[in-house]
Amino acid sequence: AEQPDPLLKRCLCVALISAFGSSFQYGYNVSVINSPAPYMQDFYNRTYLGRSGVPMSSSFQTLLWSLTVSMFPLGGLFGSLMVWPLVNNCGRKGTLLINNLFSIAAAILMGTSELAKTFEVIILSRVIMGIFAGLASNVVPMFLGEMSPKNLRGAIGVVPQLFITIGILSAQILGLSRILGNAEGWPVLLGLTGIPSLIQLLTLPFFPESPRYLLIQKGNEEQARRALQRLRGWEDVDDEIQEMYQEDRSEKEEGQFSVLSLCTFRGLRWQLISIIVMMMGQQLSGVNGVFYYADRIFESAGVDSGSIQYVTVSIGAINVVMTLLAVFIVESLGRRILLLAGFVLCSASCALLTLALNLQNTVSWMSYLSIACVIVYIIGHAIGPSPIPAVMITEMFLQSSRPAAFMVGGSVHWLSNFTVGLVFLYMEAGLGPYSFLIFCAICLATLTYIFIVVPETKNKTFMEINRIMAKRNKVEIQEIKQELQDSYPTGKQEETKALSSSEM
Repeated sequence: AEQPDPLLKRCLCVALISAFGSSFQYGYNVSVINSPAPYMQDFYNRTYLGRSGVPMSSSFQTLLWSLTVSMFPLGGLFGSLMVWPLVNNCGRKGTLLINNLFSIAAAILMGTSELAKTFEVIILSRVIMGIFAGLASNVVPMFLGEMSPKNLRGAIGVVPQLFITIGILSAQILGLSRILGNAEGWPVLLGLTGIPSLIQLLTLPFFPESPRYLLIQKGNEEQARRALQRLRGWEDVDDEIQEMYQEDRSEKEEGQFSVLSLCTFRGLRWQLISIIVMMMGQQLSGVNGVFYYADRIFESAGVDSGSIQYVTVSIGAINVVMTLLAVFIVESLGRRILLLAGFVLCSASCALLTLALNLQNTVSWMSYLSIACVIVYIIGHAIGPSPIPAVMITEMFLQSSRPAAFMVGGSVHWLSNFTVGLVFLYMEAGLGPYSFLIFCAICLATLTYIFIVVPETKNKTFMEINRIMAKRNKVEIQEIKQELQDSYPTGKQEETKALSSSEM
């Protein structure tokens, strides 16, 4: 049946406010320091000279700049480690509201750093913004996944990634030299990141908390029912409440999962391996390398250096458009197809890019092929590997294990991001264009794993997905039946048997 309109409107409202107030800044801060880098380094140098009377050595300047860049993913790792305790104690919405304070504090520090003549606060603020992004990148998909109805969960789940790409594009546009990417404008450019957080801090309290959190973790059916009624726009939410109770019952045996118990529990083994593989594949597939190389690829194709920043903006725009497309097609095509297609495009374009970069000095049109490869790569990454893994974490885990799963997935995401940032420059110096072959191999490996192991999850309830994965962990279907029979009174055993026979 067609979903009535109010449902879509309400879900979109929550999705837009939580993604604009949190995911947007993650994207914004990924790319905000690229354009004003020379002016910021000049500020570091002037400040150092003013304090010590001698200019900064170039090696010290390189160290400070690489700290400025790499403190963001390191903060992201710390933020991911805070997910589990915060979402279990403060709720999903509560965590997002607390998280805004990090962003506002960092924005004020970065915006006033030039006035205060201190570059140390910029590096400190990058850690704080990283913590903010680490929490946001995990809590927003969890919050939206838990409050969406199953037929909109994929589309709503891609919205955070859409806002990450919009954030990247906004930073690229505002960072153009004629706007804020100049000697006077960069403190404003860095400080703007506090505004979306302020908007979220003022608007999100008017929206309900995740109904699943209220019912399953807080045991408050009345509040959960009210939250669902507000989110759905109709009174009768019994079916969804029943489904939550069913999930709650199946989880009573296991209790709340910590990260350690998640890693050792056999019933979730394949889910855990799957999210680790998808998160590593997402970050180690070379997306940062391609963005890093893009400027040089366009330069070698004869784009003059003054126009390159506009070309970068157009790549950012392609990224936004393709992620927007993913929002509309994820429910009809499914998650699995988008992941597979995305990794196929990424591996093919990495292989071709290696060829094109090696031959571009001998064959004149090769430089245009390398531009095409960059664009195809960005399209491939934007439809699958970027948005889908976070949707899959929400869907493959039940309420009790979801926070721990996001903590693991988030930590893998940020560690891989940090590693690529650290290793890529050395890899590029040693291997040159051949470094894309390594990315190609990683894309192919991830593709193979997804093809063999990861199921389609569209339009299924969390319980149905859980049963599919229970079959994947073959040994353990027997054990789950046994566990359920041991823990349920006799009346329930019949139900359990019926359930298990329908699973076989």
